Amino acid sequence: MKTAEIAQRYLNYFEKNDHTIVPSSSLVTDDPSLLFTVAGMVPFIPYLTGMVPPPYRRAADVQKCIRTNDIEEVGHTARHGTFFQMLGNWSFGDYFKEGAIGYAWELLTSSESDGGLGFEERDLWVTVYEDDDEAAGLWQKIAGLPESRIQRLGREDNYWSTGQPGPAGPCSEIYFDRGPKYGRDGGPAVDDSRFTEIWNLVFMQYSIANVRSKIDFDIVGDLPHRNIDTGMGLERVAFIKQGVDNMYETDQVRPVLDRAVELSGRRYGAEHEDDIRFRVIADHVRSSLMLLSDGVTPSNEGRGYILRRLMRRTVRSMRLLGVDGATFPELFSASRDAMSTSYPVVADDWSRISQYAFAEEETFLRTLASGSTILDVAVSEAKGSGKSALSGPDAFLLHDTYGFPIDLTLEIAEEAGISVDREAFNTLMQEQRSRAKADAKSRKRAIADHSVYRDFRALGETVFTGYSDMETTSRVLGVLVDGISVPSASQGQIAEVILSETALYAESGGQVADKGIIVGPGYELKVLDVQKPVPGLISHTVEVIQGEVGVNQAATSIVDAVNRRSAQQAHSATHLVHAALRDTLGKSATQAGSLNRAGYLRFDFTWNQALSAATKSEIEEISNNAVRDNLAVTTRVLPLDEARKLGAMALFGEKYGESVRMVDIGGPWSRELCGGTHVSSSAEIGLINLVGESSVGASNRRVEALVGLDAFRDLAAERAIVSQLTSSLKTPREQLPTRIAELSASLKAAEKKIAAYEARALADRAPELASRAKTLGAYRVVAESMGNASSADDVRALALQIRDRLTAEPAVIALGADIGGRAVVIVATTPAAREAGAKAGALAKAAAATLGGGGGGRDDVAQGGGTDVAALPAALTAVTTALSMGV
Repeated sequence: MKTAEIAQRYLNYFEKNDHTIVPSSSLVTDDPSLLFTVAGMVPFIPYLTGMVPPPYRRAADVQKCIRTNDIEEVGHTARHGTFFQMLGNWSFGDYFKEGAIGYAWELLTSSESDGGLGFEERDLWVTVYEDDDEAAGLWQKIAGLPESRIQRLGREDNYWSTGQPGPAGPCSEIYFDRGPKYGRDGGPAVDDSRFTEIWNLVFMQYSIANVRSKIDFDIVGDLPHRNIDTGMGLERVAFIKQGVDNMYETDQVRPVLDRAVELSGRRYGAEHEDDIRFRVIADHVRSSLMLLSDGVTPSNEGRGYILRRLMRRTVRSMRLLGVDGATFPELFSASRDAMSTSYPVVADDWSRISQYAFAEEETFLRTLASGSTILDVAVSEAKGSGKSALSGPDAFLLHDTYGFPIDLTLEIAEEAGISVDREAFNTLMQEQRSRAKADAKSRKRAIADHSVYRDFRALGETVFTGYSDMETTSRVLGVLVDGISVPSASQGQIAEVILSETALYAESGGQVADKGIIVGPGYELKVLDVQKPVPGLISHTVEVIQGEVGVNQAATSIVDAVNRRSAQQAHSATHLVHAALRDTLGKSATQAGSLNRAGYLRFDFTWNQALSAATKSEIEEISNNAVRDNLAVTTRVLPLDEARKLGAMALFGEKYGESVRMVDIGGPWSRELCGGTHVSSSAEIGLINLVGESSVGASNRRVEALVGLDAFRDLAAERAIVSQLTSSLKTPREQLPTRIAELSASLKAAEKKIAAYEARALADRAPELASRAKTLGAYRVVAESMGNASSADDVRALALQIRDRLTAEPAVIALGADIGGRAVVIVATTPAAREAGAKAGALAKAAAATLGGGGGGRDDVAQGGGTDVAALPAALTAVTTALSMGV
């Protein structure tokens, strides 16, 4: 049974049983405590916690998930995968234990011909929470299971919570017995390799507090409504139904594994370590494909870093299988073909997805080449200094800064005959993980505090009137100070105010929040920010300018009309620039993020090379032609499917409901789903002036533009500069580029001559400085400050000239200079000095420590430096002191 068929049977069954079928949410979650949707219940958290009233009493879905906390286990076990699909059925105050158990058992054990999954009853075991007699009794009553196949486990295994105060409850897990080939008999309590968990039924009925750990908390009462939250692992059911040993060999994953086998020339099943690598490749390619399809792009932080890590682990694994060249065009294509039946977007959006994937692989292959060079130098230096191991900090630097995997470092070091201080490396890695966990905990605490909004959201959604009104009178639903709900806030306090209706736009879709005020009887509030802390609720962060604002008072929200107008101009201009980019570059140039504020727009888009001056000019001209043509700007609210059929662009990173707001500029020329505010016709934008274009990562570019009066002022400022130049240089405007180029060339020639004169002057001092060498113990020493110098190279050349004059003696030359406000010390040693124990690198480090910087180098010549120019005399003294101490 194919994976897609299992999912469809699941949805069909629950739709037949009056469940609303909910589409999968994005892998990118709104929850700031999570990078990704890590479990099937994540999209339903607002309903399960009571934060937001559920739009349905019962639902079912197939949810895409990404979980990377146990990434090191991928490939080693039958069930660990970073991307997985969770089948779930949900009840919000509707059916409870009996219904959940009944539905699960019927679907699992009904014959395939009747639409079920066709499991044999004898192969199924269940676990229940140790005190849950009700669930154990229901399993006997509904399924007829004997007590011997119902095992009771403790909180560690059979009690669910978020890990925070809030909803919780016992759970019951269903296991499939894979047979004696896979382990010991005795049920899941004895062996969870043979007995594989396939479905978890959570009976969410209690409220917990004082959470000290996963198993240590206090149950403080019943929830107002009892909920059902279930999750059945689609990949686990698939590998059982398909008769294979693990999830990597199922129909949606195996094609990538097989392609890796073909590319490597090695055989799957022949060697344990190779098998792990093949499975890692199959898993990570699929995960990367699905993340890219949901708009995540490779970067060095957050979600992008996780994606980059998955892709680079894939490249690394292929390299360890003996493949050094590019493989993503083959591997990602195989995954696309395997996943497109369930997720057509991976084929529909292949041009963009593949562009990112192939560019990331190309970049990392270059990184591996440069990292190998850096590693070769580090290995050479370690061996040259008589060390038998590469230091942990060096290995960590390669990993953390250059993205060079530790196992490749180990491999190359082993080939060179040295080891790696793995203990020190692991310590640094653990410190990094601890910092990351601390950051994650702070994010988790932040989301936990959102429970304060639950009661306000339960009153209904905040009505936004700002599309048509710049002023709206409503009432105050709530006041929060320092995250705590209070009756009122008085003059001088910063507070959050929640209104039943508001004309003020909350930051979203790239458009910043409105500016404005809120007034009421005896009070005035300055609006500092407007946000949506939970879906459907708008909160205003305000400063109380005068009076006291309290719950249930009348409140009039007033928008700063000038700021709103400028923001609308920028947002509509963003749509024009997007359309112009796609007209110029093609349909693969799609938006990857934007920022719109009064008079300014920033627009990121998928593209892998810098735009030429001619292309930027063309984009700017197309955009301004659209302004000139006074195109109508219209908005419609319609079903999402209808909007997509009309060609409306749904932008990555945005979440859309069943009904969406579509914005047309000039009809289908620019048609996007957008909740922002806009001008009524393109002529109101006024002017669009592209002022910048840059790279923001592999295959991502950014354009910046000024809009309206800000664009005019910028062009006026440029005109004033041009006027000043034409006057000062007595040159017509059209000849300015040539004249400035001539002056620049003349200046460079003059600077070159001056540098040559300065270098000659320095060189002429070599005989004098050599003659002033002083005896310090066994050495002849020249330690002098040169004052100002053009470059460190000139000072180095002088030091080497002095050394040549003293080459027959054990001489040490240390010259200091001010190079453009930075202190530099060059140290050179003769062969005789080195034989006596003098090392230029160590002496340069001693000087640099005094200068507040760093330094080092070879034993014969080295350089140190720092920012404290006034300390140069002390730095030269530090050299002679170190020399006298035998450095």
